[in-house]
Amino acid sequence: MNAPKHLRTYLLLCGLVVALQPVQGLAQPNSDASTTNRKQSVKERDGQHDFDFEIGTWKTHLKRLQHPLTGSTAWVEYDGTTVVRKVWNGRANLVELVAEGAAGHFEGLNLRLYNPQSRQWSLNFASSSGGTISQPTIGEFKNGRGEFFDQETFNGRAIFVRFVISDITPNSCRFEQAFSDDGGKTWEVNWIAVDTRVKD
Repeated sequence: MNAPKHLRTYLLLCGLVVALQPVQGLAQPNSDASTTNRKQSVKERDGQHDFDFEIGTWKTHLKRLQHPLTGSTAWVEYDGTTVVRKVWNGRANLVELVAEGAAGHFEGLNLRLYNPQSRQWSLNFASSSGGTISQPTIGEFKNGRGEFFDQETFNGRAIFVRFVISDITPNSCRFEQAFSDDGGKTWEVNWIAVDTRVKD
């Protein structure tokens, strides 16, 4: 009778010793997780020079949908010049576009600002006819393509705006803006610009 009682006490003590010991398997992932987080923050892509490719002077061919989100398919075209200047050693840049077309004269300005904490850019556009900076589109470059989004009001309705920079080469690139009035399910492109570098 004594032996089973001692065996039970022994097993109970062994169980307590095991239960009270720090579990290596649980402690390891926590230190691994903090190491991984440190490595990820070091490895996160620094995008402050994403727009360096565009510094300089460009010939711009621009198409603009005259009446977005109305079902209209009437486009107007412009030809002009875009000049992009580096600001703050590349952490910002200033874009000036001057163009002429069937719809008249167009002047646009875009101040692009880099946020080193979020590693994202804000694109802040203004036209000379409006005289104010619009709601910024915010985003970043991944795999050679820039995507920027915002939510704003257009003709009294809340819409999403998407701005994409693609087909980037040393001497050309494409810009495309689209609106969505159904929460991003469908997009209507209303602005397409293709830039070709002017050789010095």
